Amino acid sequence: MHELSVALGIVKIAEDETAKANATAVDLIELEIGTLAGIEFDSLDFVWPSAVKGTVLENAIKKITVIKAKGKCADCNTVFDMEHFYDSCPKCNSFLKGILQGKELKVKALEVS
Repeated sequence: MHELSVALGIVKIAEDETAKANATAVDLIELEIGTLAGIEFDSLDFVWPSAVKGTVLENAIKKITVIKAKGKCADCNTVFDMEHFYDSCPKCNSFLKGILQGKELKVKALEVS
């Protein structure tokens, strides 16, 4: 379950940024997570309370924006929605594509106090 290490990484980012702002706690954390980022949202929710206990994020509201995956076909330039890395182009069935979005895993914003 790598979601625990992801959650601990988010805690580290929040602690570093809170220290830079001379704040003591985070009231709100906004995350952007792509559907191809390899994160199981239920698992992240499960480990979150343990990961943030005793940290600046302990009482923070967690807001997650899910970024739907999109690819662009390298053969016909069609932009299409994706659910998996191995999805083919719906127009020409090519597997050659670039990922335009959906691999994101970032802390978008922190509200500190």
